[in-house]
Amino acid sequence: MNLNAVAAFADNYIWMLHDGSDAVVVDPGDAAPVIEALSARRLRLAGILVTHHHGDHVGGLEGLRPLLQGPVYGPAHETIPGPCIPCIAGDTVELLGLKFRVLDVPGHTAGHIAYYAEPAGEAPLLFCGDTLFSAGCGRLFEGTAEQMHDSLQQFAALPGDTRVCCAHEYTMSNLRFARAVEPGNAALRDHEVHCIALRERGEPTLPSTIALERDINPFLRCSEPTVLAAARAHATPAAMPDEHPATVLATLRQWKNEFR
Repeated sequence: MNLNAVAAFADNYIWMLHDGSDAVVVDPGDAAPVIEALSARRLRLAGILVTHHHGDHVGGLEGLRPLLQGPVYGPAHETIPGPCIPCIAGDTVELLGLKFRVLDVPGHTAGHIAYYAEPAGEAPLLFCGDTLFSAGCGRLFEGTAEQMHDSLQQFAALPGDTRVCCAHEYTMSNLRFARAVEPGNAALRDHEVHCIALRERGEPTLPSTIALERDINPFLRCSEPTVLAAARAHATPAAMPDEHPATVLATLRQWKNEFR
């Protein structure tokens, strides 16, 4: 199974999974780069997976429907343009001979979902939309910090070799923030050096892995003493009234919103 990150807009990735004949794309915010990628590889569009309703994830659906030879799957609790098979936690989506397990992961949006699959003989795949980024997480536009923490913990419990297919190339800015939180984290420092080299070559920093994110992502590390201490030092007592991991996450997320 082939996995490609199709670049769109300034920093989006539309993930394409294909077997050499048929393809599935995830969160097609723009039809044009998908059509170009399908044409270049002579692929049929066998299905589309949607994680949430934001325009940069669904804006290409209308333009792709004339080429589509399969279903569109999306979150049951969000409005997706055009016909869509609604999905909730526990559902299984079958495409390209793979079974994708649907996870409910609210926080960024109220009805956000993710798709997890275990291809035979390959590392698992996670299409996480804008819930999880490498070294970061999505903004809390519609959900709560408690929801986001629970969603991220679902991801943290997945096998360490799971390939994390995030929808944006936010890694470098996220790593700068993560270093501010944990300046002594050697894994974080080493990964930043690796990512700088990738970007200098014009290559994506993604996919990441769950094991790596457990080591470098402050939003997955809210119970770590170093992260807790950084959040406590940054916040006022009123802004961080307790040390519950969801409270720490809320503190980190507000800090990241203002970080430059």
